Amino acid sequence: MPAASPRKPRSSATLSSPSKQRGLREGRAGQAKAEASAPPQHHPHHSHHLLDLSAPNALLLMLEGRAPWEFAALLAASPWLRRLPRGDGHPVIVFPGLGANDLTTKPLRNFLDALGYETHPWGQGFNFGPRHGVLEQCSADVKRLFKHHAQPVSLIGWSLGGIYARELAKELPDHARCVITLGTPFTGHPRATNAWRFFELVSGQDTHDPALMAQIRQTPPVPTTSIYSRSDGIVSWRCSINPPSDHSENIEVPASHIGLGMNPLALYAVADRLAQGVGAWSPFDAGGVRRFFFKTGRP
Repeated sequence: MPAASPRKPRSSATLSSPSKQRGLREGRAGQAKAEASAPPQHHPHHSHHLLDLSAPNALLLMLEGRAPWEFAALLAASPWLRRLPRGDGHPVIVFPGLGANDLTTKPLRNFLDALGYETHPWGQGFNFGPRHGVLEQCSADVKRLFKHHAQPVSLIGWSLGGIYARELAKELPDHARCVITLGTPFTGHPRATNAWRFFELVSGQDTHDPALMAQIRQTPPVPTTSIYSRSDGIVSWRCSINPPSDHSENIEVPASHIGLGMNPLALYAVADRLAQGVGAWSPFDAGGVRRFFFKTGRP
């Protein structure tokens, strides 16, 4: 999300643990140069993402108005969703999107609570970006839950909240069981969203930071799932695609960006991913009847 703002950008260290800040500052130039010179064939998706600078068009943006119907669909699908496998009670933190608070993630958390998971809100009010102390508090919360439950924590993030989930898993890989993102723009160019100006306005940060973009694109070292929609009216779906690896995947669902956290198909995919045991991760199976509702593999 490059900006023309004259404001001084925050360091990439806002998304890093304090112990990593010095190394990240010293390596910014080299990391950005390496990212820019990396052969395209090493990351088949990245070059496509970086060239696609277009945010979703006006029609897709207008279609975000269907979010209330997705909530209605969630209510209608509740009897079906209640038949999903019971959770094992492990802790789950849900991070809201840009400009949103814990109220927006309530339907998702209620759904997971009903399945037997122990969900936790992020508890920091409205998400206005990684301002001073925000990610430090997130990190402290993950460590606290890990210690209290004596097991890793699943991290779910909606839009910008997914960036937090991914970065926390990189900082605390032993504390993170898995990462699930919903419409999160972790790759491609930040201008391929309809929210980058709002982000700069409320966060006070200039998003034109090649080293930070390179850092965010890196896949966490834990099982990582990106749930996205080609009809997302806020984030270009190409910005939400994990590169191929043995522990990451992408699941496409028909949804709006605003409705992803209450879309019954998205919630079904979240529950399916959380139900996997520690060390027993495998990609989402979109075979059988599921093929009519979900798409996986290379977009």
